[in-house]
Amino acid sequence: MYKTSDYDYYLPEELIAQEPLNRRDQSRLMVLHRNSGVLEHRHFNEIIKFLRPGDTLVINETKVLPARLYGKRKATGAKIEVLLLKQQTGTCWEALVKPGKRAKVGDTLTFTDGKQVLLEADIIDKTEAGGRVLEFKYTGNFLELLDRIGTMPLPPYIKKELQDRDRYQTVYARKEGSAAAPTAGLHFTEELLHQVQQKGITVARLLLHVGLGTFRPVKVEDIREHKMHQEYYEVTKETADIINAAKERGNKVVAVGTTSVRTLETAAGADGKVKPGSGWTDIFIYPGYKFKCVDALITNFHLPKSTLMMLVAAFAGKDKIMKAYEEAVKEKYRFFSFGDAMLII
Repeated sequence: MYKTSDYDYYLPEELIAQEPLNRRDQSRLMVLHRNSGVLEHRHFNEIIKFLRPGDTLVINETKVLPARLYGKRKATGAKIEVLLLKQQTGTCWEALVKPGKRAKVGDTLTFTDGKQVLLEADIIDKTEAGGRVLEFKYTGNFLELLDRIGTMPLPPYIKKELQDRDRYQTVYARKEGSAAAPTAGLHFTEELLHQVQQKGITVARLLLHVGLGTFRPVKVEDIREHKMHQEYYEVTKETADIINAAKERGNKVVAVGTTSVRTLETAAGADGKVKPGSGWTDIFIYPGYKFKCVDALITNFHLPKSTLMMLVAAFAGKDKIMKAYEEAVKEKYRFFSFGDAMLII
């Protein structure tokens, strides 16, 4: 149960989705019933059939930054690639820089729109994980400039260029700060969310800015030795009240994505009540964890040996999850960020 190799599975490369479907809610939906282990094969627009009036659907409002920048070293003109990971203070960001060997403390990087320099960044420090700390200099609004010259930081397993970058955002994305999309939410359309609310299901909103550490495979063989990255979260009083009221009524709290799960389980006390607040979480959920708040989970199919595989195994049971993934491969489901979805109830 604690061996990283236990969370590996065979995945043919052709099942890794390279682009989103034309319509978000037309993806397939595997429904896994936790108690019985029974699997159903559906489509995502049928998800409303599994939600009941009084239930609460919890969504993550984070918005992906166009955080990949292509620039040059000011001193030499050599090309350089930067991926912003986390804002430290106002103008300072943690980032991955390629090629890393050339990115030395004291260097200045420049980024243009093809005509003029819009951003400059001084490399002021290194991080423990091998990244760099950049201090930006610019005129105007940083996020607007980033929107002009940055590109979406698609995961490395997606080789195809994204034609419409809004498709790597949820329709309810509001607050910029993520290095990756909370992909379970990509299946929802405005119409489907409206249908959910029309049925008497409350939508509660929280925030967790997704870091790239989410996708990194676990490198230690004993998963208990793995150190999780930190991610910033916010839970408002309104959201806490909605969720706590649902629990008191005996209704289900349905988390959209592992990011919502990690936020709720961070914010919940031992009594299961969610407390409003904000901060940084490095919660690592793996089999043996006792869930305090979440009753059902909507999620995508995750990378082998990842912390996300361990989280869904903790929620559904390891054997049931591994069988479900085996079935998904056999039935040729689409995997990872632009892939199909799973509902665990």
